[in-house]
Amino acid sequence: MRHFLYLSLLMLSFSLSLPAQQNDQRGPQQRFSPEKFFQDLQQFIIQEARLTQQEADKFFPVYREMQQQQRPLYDRQRKLGREKPQCEQACLDAIKERDEIDVKLRQIQQTYHNRFLELLPASKVYDILKAEERFHRRMMRGNWGQMPGMHRPQQQK
Repeated sequence: MRHFLYLSLLMLSFSLSLPAQQNDQRGPQQRFSPEKFFQDLQQFIIQEARLTQQEADKFFPVYREMQQQQRPLYDRQRKLGREKPQCEQACLDAIKERDEIDVKLRQIQQTYHNRFLELLPASKVYDILKAEERFHRRMMRGNWGQMPGMHRPQQQK
């Protein structure tokens, strides 16, 4: 009886380790890819705003330029939000810096929105801005599967 119990435990542990080994053989799990994210965003905007290929070819280089200007500001904003400063003065400074970043981000948006309007009709720019909002809202909710061509990347274990 004792041998049967040991043998059963051994078989159970062996059978539980098999699925883990099979997962490892599938290859590395997908990670977040900024390039893939931009491709998905671009495709979503094209579909939602009904952009022609010519409109997309004019719009996206300028849009990418705007994002490149915004990225360091978003990075700084994220860094400021990670840890609460230790003293009142540092908290005050962090609040003021976050406000300055918000203003700079809005100025960049306004500048680029005006550039977009030089490239495309206002109705298309409006549709693009709404599509971008929807895309980010869905991403934050985790609704990858509800967008055409979108697949949720597998998280690391």
